[in-house]
Amino acid sequence: MIKNVIFDFGNVLIDWNPAYLFLPYFGGDEEKCRFFTDNVCNREWFTRMDRGEDMDQCVAELQETYPQYADAVAAFRDRWFEMCNGEIPGMLEIIQDLKKKGVGVYGLTNWPAETFDEARRRFKTIASIDNIVVSSHVKLAKPEPAIYELLLSKYNLKPEECVFIDDRKDNVDTAIRLGMSGIVYTGSAKELIPLLDRLFSSGLL
Repeated sequence: MIKNVIFDFGNVLIDWNPAYLFLPYFGGDEEKCRFFTDNVCNREWFTRMDRGEDMDQCVAELQETYPQYADAVAAFRDRWFEMCNGEIPGMLEIIQDLKKKGVGVYGLTNWPAETFDEARRRFKTIASIDNIVVSSHVKLAKPEPAIYELLLSKYNLKPEECVFIDDRKDNVDTAIRLGMSGIVYTGSAKELIPLLDRLFSSGLL
């Protein structure tokens, strides 16, 4: 019987995409933006900060490697919240409804330490979740099994009683391998509600 829902944050609760910042930065040139986000300010690089490396140091190192993009790299740090296009509509209501039903609500997020406190102040969805493991705070990141195991241990959760929701299949796959149920989130609360409803109607929740 599932008793707990664990939410990823980026692109589940918060609409986050580097293109929101860098497409305007590069004057609307999609090719330049795509090259930059694929090859310079890419997932491999910003995952270092998700794992807790210092953002200023990571920025300085990348500026040294790509001096022609020094200003754009600095924008990742200085204008970080321009990569956030607000909260995904309907997610706060889902969290509130789960809480009213007595379901445990938790967060497991890859997020840089330098911006997390501000994110909690800005976004009600994040602020509404009290029990959270943040990757940069524990020096681990999804899809590494250790960060999931840490969350389960910290909050005394049984994996078979949890469903994990994330926009990335590799992250959900790890949760499933550890014994949890998993939902790959595809972009709207409207699409998520029927999946949760099926869990309720099947007696899992």
